[in-house]
Amino acid sequence: MSRKQKNMLVRIIVTAVLFAGLFVFEKFVPITSRILRLAVYMVPYLVISYDILKKAFKGIIKGQVFDENFLMAVASVGAVAIAVYENGSYNEAVAVMLFYQIGELFQSYAVGKSRRSISELMDIRPDYANIEVDGKIEQVDPDEVEVGSIIVVSAGEKIPIDGVIVEGSTTLDTSSLTGESVPRNAKENDEVISGCINLTGTVRIRTTKPFGESTVSKILDLVENSSSKKSKSEQFISKFARIYTPAVCGGALALALIPPVVSLIIGKEAMWLTWIYRALTFLVISCPCALVISIPLSFFAGIGGASKEGVLVKGSNYLETLSKTKIVVFDKTGTMTKGKFEVTEIAPIGIDRDELIRLTAYAESYSSHPISRSIKDAYGKEIDASKISDVNEISGNGVLAVVDGKKVAAGNSKLMDKLGVEHTVCDKVGTVVYVAVDGKYCGYILISDALKPTSVSAVKAMKDCGVRKTVMLTGDSKKVADAVAKELGADEVYSELLPADKVSQVERLLADKSEKEKLAFVGDGINDAPVLSRADIGIAMGALGSDAAIEAADIVLMDDDPMKISKAIKISSKCLRIVNENIYFALGVKALCLILGAVGIANMWVAIFADVGVMVIAVLNAIRALSVKKL
Repeated sequence: MSRKQKNMLVRIIVTAVLFAGLFVFEKFVPITSRILRLAVYMVPYLVISYDILKKAFKGIIKGQVFDENFLMAVASVGAVAIAVYENGSYNEAVAVMLFYQIGELFQSYAVGKSRRSISELMDIRPDYANIEVDGKIEQVDPDEVEVGSIIVVSAGEKIPIDGVIVEGSTTLDTSSLTGESVPRNAKENDEVISGCINLTGTVRIRTTKPFGESTVSKILDLVENSSSKKSKSEQFISKFARIYTPAVCGGALALALIPPVVSLIIGKEAMWLTWIYRALTFLVISCPCALVISIPLSFFAGIGGASKEGVLVKGSNYLETLSKTKIVVFDKTGTMTKGKFEVTEIAPIGIDRDELIRLTAYAESYSSHPISRSIKDAYGKEIDASKISDVNEISGNGVLAVVDGKKVAAGNSKLMDKLGVEHTVCDKVGTVVYVAVDGKYCGYILISDALKPTSVSAVKAMKDCGVRKTVMLTGDSKKVADAVAKELGADEVYSELLPADKVSQVERLLADKSEKEKLAFVGDGINDAPVLSRADIGIAMGALGSDAAIEAADIVLMDDDPMKISKAIKISSKCLRIVNENIYFALGVKALCLILGAVGIANMWVAIFADVGVMVIAVLNAIRALSVKKL
C-alpha cells in the first residue's frame, strides 16, 4: 500500500470512529445547540472531505467545473446546509463523503494491483551488461554496448541484449517474455533474446542488435505506449462524461427549482427543502465514477494480463478490434511451420537406417545448400573428412562422392535416371533425396518444413472461439500448400503468391466480409509487413519474426506459438464482455436510482450505493480482466 493510500486509510478510520462515536453519543445525550452540533460534526466531515472540497474549488477557479469532485462537494455541502437550516441530522453529509472516499481508496488499490502486474513485466529490463574487453569483464550500461561485442552472462543474470551464443550452453527462463513456464535449452550458435534469465551455465554472447532495438526494449516500449491508443469504448466514455456531467448538473438544478416554482404558481406549498434534498440526492447518484474509472481499468487489466501470457497488444483499440475477429488469414512458412528444413522421414531399402543417413551426410558434407545442412543436422555427428573423396556436385541434380570406398549418389529423381538407377518415385510432400550406393538404390530421405507442434490444434482453437473462416496464404507450390492446408484444417488456401498477391487476397477477403466482422492476418517475415498493415488487425510472430513485421503489426506473439492467436482472441473477448457488463450495469442502476430519487423514493443512502457501491462492483469486475491464465 502506498503512502497516499495509508494516509487515506487513516483518515477513513478516524472519520468512522468519530462518526460512530457521535451517533452513539447523540442517542443518549442529544446536542440541542445548533452551533455546537455544527461544530462537532464538522470535525469528521472536514477530516474526510477536505481534499475533495479543495479539488472542487480549484476546478471552479480553472473553469473545469463538471467532474466528480464538484458533484460530491455540492451534494455534501448542500446536505450540511439543509442540516444547519433545519437543525437536523448531519449523518448523510458525512456518510456521503466517507463512503465516497472508501470507494476511492478501493479503486486506487485496484488500479495499483493492475499496475503492479504490469511492473512485473518491467522487471525484464536489464540493469547492466558484462562486456569482455581485453580478457577482462567490465559492467556497463546496456545502451553502451555496440553490435558485435562479446557479453558474458552468468547464472541468475538477465540476458541484456539480443545475440548469438559463441561459447557455453545453458537453460533459459523465458516466462517473463512468453508466458511459457518450461525452461528452454540454449547452446553454441543458438540465438537468444534479451529479457530471458540465464538459469545454469555461464555463456558468452555476441550481440546482434543495439540495446534500443533489442527484444526487451521493444516489449517495454509496446506496453508503456499501449494506453495512448484508446478503444472506441474508452473514447465513448470520455465524450459521454463531458456531456453527461453538465447535463445532470442542469437536471439537478431544474429539479431543485421547477417543482417548487410550479407549486407556487398553482397556489400550493413550495417545499423548497424537499426538492433541494432530492436534487442533491440526484447529484450523488449521477456521479459517473463507475464508468470513468472501470472502463479504462478493464482495458488496462486486459492488456496487462495478455502481456504476462506473451501476447503484446499495442493499444486498447486493437484489443477491442480483435474481439470482433471472424476471419483469420495466416502465412505458412515461419508462422504455422517451423520455417526451416529438417529431415522428416528416412526410408532405407536393403541398408541400415543409420548407415543410410551417415553415407548421405558424408556425401553432402561439402555442400552449403539448406537441404544438405538439414541432412548433416539429422546425422548429428562429426564428419571425418578423410573418409570422403572424389566429390562432384551436379547443379540441379545432386552430389556424387566416394565415402569409405563406396560410390554414393544423393540427389533428385533426375540424378537417379541419369545414373541409370532404378528407383520408386516418392510422391510425398517435401524435398526427396534419393540415395544409391555402388549403383544400387538404397532408399530416400524426405526433407520438409515441418508444422509447429501446436499448429493443427491452433486452427481448431480459432474455430472454437468464434472464427468462422481460416485462410492460408503462401508462396509455396500448390502441391505443398494444399497438403499443409489439409493437415491444418484450413478452410481456404492460396499458393504461389508474391507479397503483392497476398495483399490482393486480403483486400478481396476484406471486401467480402460483413461490416461488423474483422479480419486478422498472422505473419512473421519482412514480406508480410504490407499485409499486416492492410488487415483490420495484424498479428506478428515476435520471437523469430522480422523487425519489419513486428513494427507493422498491432499484436505481437512473443513465443511464435500459433496457439496464442486463439488465446489473444479469448482475452479480448473477455475484456470487452467485462467492459459491456460495467457499462450496462452502471447506467442501468443509475437510471433506476435517478428516477427513484427524482420522485422522492430514493434517499441519500440509496444515492451512496448508486455511486460508491456501483463503482466498487464495477472496479471489482474490471480487475477480472487480469486473470487470463486459464483462458
